[in-house]
Amino acid sequence: MEAALALLPRLRGVTVLCAGDIMVDRYIYGQATRISPEAPVPVVKVKKRLLMPGGVGNVVKNLGALTCRPLTVSVTGRDRNAALLADLFSEAGLPRPRLVADEGRPTSVKTRIIAGIQQVVRYDEEDERPLAGPAAEEFLAALRDELPRAGALALSDYGKGALSGDILPEIISLARQAGKPVVVDPKGADYGRYRGATLVTPNRAELSEAAGGQAVTEAELEAAGRRVMVESGLANLLITRSEDGMMLLTGAEPGGRPVLLPSQARAVFDVSGAGDTVVAVMAAALALGAPLAVGARLANLAAGVVVGKVGTATAGPEEISAWARAPRPTHSARPAPDRSD
Repeated sequence: MEAALALLPRLRGVTVLCAGDIMVDRYIYGQATRISPEAPVPVVKVKKRLLMPGGVGNVVKNLGALTCRPLTVSVTGRDRNAALLADLFSEAGLPRPRLVADEGRPTSVKTRIIAGIQQVVRYDEEDERPLAGPAAEEFLAALRDELPRAGALALSDYGKGALSGDILPEIISLARQAGKPVVVDPKGADYGRYRGATLVTPNRAELSEAAGGQAVTEAELEAAGRRVMVESGLANLLITRSEDGMMLLTGAEPGGRPVLLPSQARAVFDVSGAGDTVVAVMAAALALGAPLAVGARLANLAAGVVVGKVGTATAGPEEISAWARAPRPTHSARPAPDRSD
């Protein structure tokens, strides 16, 4: 653990380029004390509304909380929500993102309604068409422009179109040619799309989908992960397992044992966004040249902090350090399911 914590003061100013699907995360908080007479659903009395960058924007927020310097390239519509995203970055003290406007595509928005600490419903406004034409060319040009300034590349694939078609392999190829490590938060069953990436970070459900069958036990997860790595040409996998912690599989020793990291969570309220925290920490650690296992231990600590909060959250260096050194309770964390977008 000490080697992982020693990375925290070194993160200040580390530059990570973040690319992929971006969205506005809208949260509506309230209380539900009765059931609607119109349908068997709770009536939520709204108390508070929050707006924040989501998707790859949440990776950027996590990097900012870690005192890193994130750069952002993504795709939006040409609408007021695109302008809102730029304002949200500014309000959060984050560098202004490079947002490519794709004509005819709305900016993605996720709206979550939360009663107390329980998410009641989420509704999405989006267009998942693959990025193509002039917008795709502008997106790639922006990445080529920003990549030389970064120590690592973090890719957030939410299946909204930014990382689609021939774009993704070209991005990974550009990073490899520049000698930049690439960390990918994956989506869908075809991990061959991420061939050449340094690290892919699926959760348990996502890995099961990619492997074509449910993987639950440690032995099943390892077998599924190794198979996906071989079939997809991946060097390393970091599998997040919610209340069971993480499993790191490396290609350096195909027959080697996995690195198992027990959960650091004391209570699990909400795992949404925890994958973004893991991607942010791993990209920053690799930008520093840290070993995968050391970065994974730090990511595990950071994830333990954020899953104890409601909504997509972040964790700063002081918070992570204090969390790691605090005494652990004797009771186990309340389980929470893996979630994907």
